[in-house]
Amino acid sequence: MRIGLLGGSFNPAHQGHVHISHEAIKRLNLQEIWWLVSPQNPLKPTSGMAAFAERLASASAVARDPRIRVTGIEAAFGTRTTADTLKTLHHHLPEVSFVWLMGADNLIQIDRWARWQEIFNTTAVAVFARPTYSLRALSAKAARRFARRRIKTRASRRLPLERPPAWVFLPIRLDPTSATALRANREGQ
Repeated sequence: MRIGLLGGSFNPAHQGHVHISHEAIKRLNLQEIWWLVSPQNPLKPTSGMAAFAERLASASAVARDPRIRVTGIEAAFGTRTTADTLKTLHHHLPEVSFVWLMGADNLIQIDRWARWQEIFNTTAVAVFARPTYSLRALSAKAARRFARRRIKTRASRRLPLERPPAWVFLPIRLDPTSATALRANREGQ
C-alpha cells in the first residue's frame, strides 16, 4: 500500500489541499491520501484557530474523493509533532509505504520543526510548488542538507518505493488558494 500523508491545521480545508492530493495520487502513484488534521500545530498561535471538530468536519466536506481519507490520527495517537506521528505510523503499519506531502512554503521552514531530519530519514517526502515560495524552498536548509537524496521529477512515481531519505520537488500548476486569505475573507464578511 502506498499512502500520501498531508498534515496541517486545515483551518479551513480548501481546494488547494484537494489539488495537491490529486497531483500526489497521479504523480507519485499513490493509492490513498490521508489528511492528518492537527489538533494544534505547535508553530501556530491558538488565536484564530477553529475548534478541532470544526476543522475535521470542514476537511471532510471539502475532500469528497474516496481516495482522500480525513483523519484525526494525531489526536488519537496523542502525538504533537510530525516526527512522532510518522514514527507511530511506521510502527503500527510497517507494510505501508508512506510519503510525506508538503508545500514549498513548508520546506523553507521545516528546519524549525521538532526533529525535522528524522522526518526525512524515516519517510519519503514530496514537495509541491507554491506561488512565490518555490525558488527559496530549493535553496532552504533542508533542501541543501538532503540535496544528494533528491530524485528527478520524471522519476517521481518511484518515490514511495525509495529508501529514505528520498525526496522530490514537483512543479505543478499553482493553486493560489490560501487558508489565511479564506479566514480573512470570512472575518471581513
